[in-house]
Amino acid sequence: MGEVRVASIASLMPLEELDRDPFLVDTRSQQAMCARWAAARGYVITRELLVHGVRVDHCSLWEGAVDLFVAPSRRVLERALVSVDDFSAECARRGVRLETAGLDEPAYDAEMKAHVHRRLSMPTAGYDGC
Repeated sequence: MGEVRVASIASLMPLEELDRDPFLVDTRSQQAMCARWAAARGYVITRELLVHGVRVDHCSLWEGAVDLFVAPSRRVLERALVSVDDFSAECARRGVRLETAGLDEPAYDAEMKAHVHRRLSMPTAGYDGC
């Protein structure tokens, strides 16, 4: 049996949304949730997608071979894609599974929000979020 090629989907939201909905801004936590879900099933993420309001037919979704898409939640998919239902139908048409991790989102306190803010606001200064 061949290796399952898994692409994770994270929503790319502006930093200005951090106070309102930190998880949707924190792409690193979204991708980590997908990686935990995949690892629990013996899969490895082979592509990480960061998208916002992308159309179902957008080439970034379909370039390269994918057997399974995973996103942290339907809520993330609703921000990442123009239409979750259309994307789900297209996945079915192409024989690609679509899953949501369904794990608990982290609870963001002021310190966690500040960490996300620093990481996202200083990428050109060499800050890597550690």
